[in-house]
Amino acid sequence: MYFLTTGSNFLKIISLVKQVVNSRQISLTRMAKSKFEYVKEFERDDCCLPNCWIVVRIDGRNFSKFCDAHQFTKPNDVAALQLMNRAAITVMEDFKEIILGFGQSDEYSFVFRKDTQLHKRRASKLMSIVNSLFASSYVYHWPRFFQGKELYYPPSFDARVVLYPTDKNLRDYLAWRQTDVHVNNLYNTCFWNLVLQGKLTPSQAEEKLRGTLASHKNELLFQEFGINYNKEPPLFRKGTTLIRKLVPDGTGRLKPAVVPLVDDIIADRFWKENPEVIGLKSLATYQPPNLVNNATPSPTANIKHINNTPPSSVPNVNSIKKEAHPTMSRESDGEKMQCESERICRR
Repeated sequence: MYFLTTGSNFLKIISLVKQVVNSRQISLTRMAKSKFEYVKEFERDDCCLPNCWIVVRIDGRNFSKFCDAHQFTKPNDVAALQLMNRAAITVMEDFKEIILGFGQSDEYSFVFRKDTQLHKRRASKLMSIVNSLFASSYVYHWPRFFQGKELYYPPSFDARVVLYPTDKNLRDYLAWRQTDVHVNNLYNTCFWNLVLQGKLTPSQAEEKLRGTLASHKNELLFQEFGINYNKEPPLFRKGTTLIRKLVPDGTGRLKPAVVPLVDDIIADRFWKENPEVIGLKSLATYQPPNLVNNATPSPTANIKHINNTPPSSVPNVNSIKKEAHPTMSRESDGEKMQCESERICRR
């Protein structure tokens, strides 16, 4: 009887202790919510519209100064372009929701799946994580591409989010960015040849090029410097396109990989050969070019479509294919956009 009474009292004590603890927790929770949680009302709802392609574009901030400080080769520094590509590949390795990246000079565009629910489609979240990872990757991989060259200060990039409701809108955006590559690179090639070889001052070179069309610039390069612009490296004239493919890993198996291509993404051919990009279909296999073969196929000629694509790890693939036939289809587009798009990128 004694033990029964003692046990009963013990249980009552335990029950009272639980009630005190619970009431204390409820009191603290209610106080926190009533006194402090109102600040959440100041947060803006920035969720992207559904069923739209989400594009995050980053751009170098004060990059002319950064390029001058680190003595980048003008008009194009191959190591700097490769570093941009490596940073972009890191971003796509981390975020499998990105289906395509396109880069040139000091900018990169990342296209998220139109049905992505990553971070509840919050624009601020998507923009900040892409921008921060890209910038940190740029610094992290710097020693690999600029061996022996010190990074004097950290680079910075601005970013924006743009929504495109239709596939055509998205293609037109990417076509605009690739046309921008052509316009800017043609201008910069002329500008820096006039400065470095023609011994003009920057102001004199800018004045000489003011109001000229693409045809005039091509003629200037050929007549004064013996440069055929159409034979300049495609990487400089077309930018780099990153897409996902299934790549042989050397053991007879296929692995998803981020594949860098230098290709024309304005014409229909690229999109017909890579329907999974916009169609959100299963990945296709990619075979690196046969360097022994003298005939150079198109950048996506060796792609075969395969079902069941596990989006697991995404290793880096550094093979950048060269174009087979330089296209002149963008010449007229470049002339039309030249007056509004030209800028001096002193890389």
